[in-house]
Amino acid sequence: MKQKFLGFFTALLLLLAIVVPNEASAETKAINEKLGVPIIVYGANLSETEKELVKTALKVAEEPEIDEISVSGEDLIKYIKNSNSSSRMYSSAKITRQDEGKGLVISIETPENITQVTSEMYANAMLTAGIEDAIVEVAAPKPVTGHSALVGIYKAYEVKTGETLDIERTDVANDELSVATSLAESAGISDDKVAELLTEIKKAIAEQQPATRDEVQKIVEDQLAKLEINLSDADRQLLIDLMDRISKLDIDFSKLSDQLTDLSKTIEEKFTALMEDEGFWESVKNFFKNLMDTISSWFK
Repeated sequence: MKQKFLGFFTALLLLLAIVVPNEASAETKAINEKLGVPIIVYGANLSETEKELVKTALKVAEEPEIDEISVSGEDLIKYIKNSNSSSRMYSSAKITRQDEGKGLVISIETPENITQVTSEMYANAMLTAGIEDAIVEVAAPKPVTGHSALVGIYKAYEVKTGETLDIERTDVANDELSVATSLAESAGISDDKVAELLTEIKKAIAEQQPATRDEVQKIVEDQLAKLEINLSDADRQLLIDLMDRISKLDIDFSKLSDQLTDLSKTIEEKFTALMEDEGFWESVKNFFKNLMDTISSWFK
């Protein structure tokens, strides 16, 4: 029996070796001398213990070099109008610049602790704010909504690029994040559906370039009907107000349309890529079938 159990655990370890990435075999990262090293921005209210948890989640130790800054309530009032400088900041992010045209790649490394904002919501808001071509990883050491990470991303982007973001755009982007999380909560719509709705409305605005609020409202109504989403009058008005603000921003909408098309594809493919790898899932299924057959044989 002892030998059989040893065989069981050996098989289990072999499965883990397949499923879990082998960090020891990963290639050593090279420093990007063109775009600079990644930058990590910590919520200013993290304790030292919490900060270490964030570092682990964001794989800071795997980077050959990294820049570190913090984001506080003082930064909040810089990027978001009428905000509270006493707000507590916990969610954190690591930002790695990419070459132009690479787009945004958003990864939430602690999904159990970012309770309201999804990766697609972050991407939508970042595009509205004017942030492009970056890998962004978000983490928090305990359950938080995830809103403060966006402010940290703004600050990190300015530090790394030397550019100054338009406060009107960052303020609208924050409004967009608030509307997205509000719709998901109050209207009972899934996070992915909310992200799809915002993306499709913004794409239509980019393509049609509405000149009046009535035209914006028609775009919103058309997309709600297309996606078969029913909103209360209050939520519908909230969405129209947001999109009217977005339509008035100083944005190159032709460029934004391409980026939003890419984001649409990301949302559509989010839950299908892994499932399409039939060979992998077939090997996992066979492994467990053989494992259960082996265990069953021990008790015959």
